[in-house]
Amino acid sequence: MSNVGSTYDHILACAQKLIVSGGYNGFSYADIADIVGIRKASIHHHFPSKVDLVQTLVSRYRIAAETGFAGIEQNVPHPLDQLRTYTDHWAKCIDDGSRPFCVCALLASELPLLPPEVAVEVKAYFQLLSGWLTRTFERAASQGVIHISRAPAVEAELFMATVHGAMLSARAYGDATKFSVVTSAAFEDLRPKHQG
Repeated sequence: MSNVGSTYDHILACAQKLIVSGGYNGFSYADIADIVGIRKASIHHHFPSKVDLVQTLVSRYRIAAETGFAGIEQNVPHPLDQLRTYTDHWAKCIDDGSRPFCVCALLASELPLLPPEVAVEVKAYFQLLSGWLTRTFERAASQGVIHISRAPAVEAELFMATVHGAMLSARAYGDATKFSVVTSAAFEDLRPKHQG
């Protein structure tokens, strides 16, 4: 039974890597079968269609992110440090190649071409991330640990776009340090402005 579970997980992990490297339309079940070392029929047994596969992948990705955000809130008391923990996670993933890009950010760039079932899951991920960032910005601003000139929800969207743009820059340049350069500048802009 564990072999079935591991095959299921291996298929999902393989699909995620293929999406990150080539997008939704950049892979087929034949590609997964070659990499995982199983027949295409075995993939269809777990995921009848590519839509089912990617929908499951994005749903699990969103649930893992939700768990991750809860863990950050539980283990990191200060909201500014929570934002740093979030960006540090991505800096490490980009640096070591373990998750060089957010799979949902890549799928979002293909949103008009995605099946509706997948698009719904991608949008749900962004709503989750935006909500968490908004709450974190609200707490940080109320504690005076950041300076914002816009509503927390707008600042959250700007921060999210900056982080994903930094991922894109690191990928385009083939230089993981680009991510940290961009996100460090974003944190510098949030620094409270002291008078006098």
